[in-house]
Amino acid sequence: MKYLPLYLMAMAVIILDQITKWTVLAKFHDFERLNIIPNFFDLTLVYNYGAAFSFLANHSGWQKYFFIVLAFVISGWLANSVRKGEFGKLGNFAAAMIIGGAFGNVIDRFIHGKVVDFILVYYQDWYYPAFNVADSFICVGVALLIIDGIKQAKKAKQAA
Repeated sequence: MKYLPLYLMAMAVIILDQITKWTVLAKFHDFERLNIIPNFFDLTLVYNYGAAFSFLANHSGWQKYFFIVLAFVISGWLANSVRKGEFGKLGNFAAAMIIGGAFGNVIDRFIHGKVVDFILVYYQDWYYPAFNVADSFICVGVALLIIDGIKQAKKAKQAA
C-alpha cells in the first residue's frame, strides 16, 4: 500500500505511452508527417531499433535484447532503491516515471521488435531525433532524480 502511488504512476506512464503509440500506428503510414506547429513540431511515424539518439540502431538485432535486459536491470535497481529509502519523495516519483517509460519501450521491443517514435521537434534545418511519451517521462524522470540526489546530498551534509 505504501508504494501504490508509485505503481499507479508507472502504470499511468505505460498506458499513456501505449495509447499514444497505438493511435499513431493506426492513423499514420511509416514516415508520414503531420505538421502541428509550423517550423517547430510535427507528428510522424518512425521507428528506433536502438536507444536514445538511435544508439546501436544499426546492428544486427542483438541490441533489442540488450535494451530489454538493460530496462529490467535499471528498473530493478530503481525499485530496490525506492524500497530501501535511498531517494526522497521526488526521487521516488522520478523512479516511477523512469520505470514506466522503460517498460513502455520494452513493450514496443517485444511487440514490434523496435520502438515506435512519433514526436518530432525541429527548427529550420535542425532536428531533434524523434521520440515518444515514454522517452519524455524517462528524460524528465532522470532530471528529477538528479535534483533529488542533490537535495538528499544537502540533507546528509547538514545532518553530519
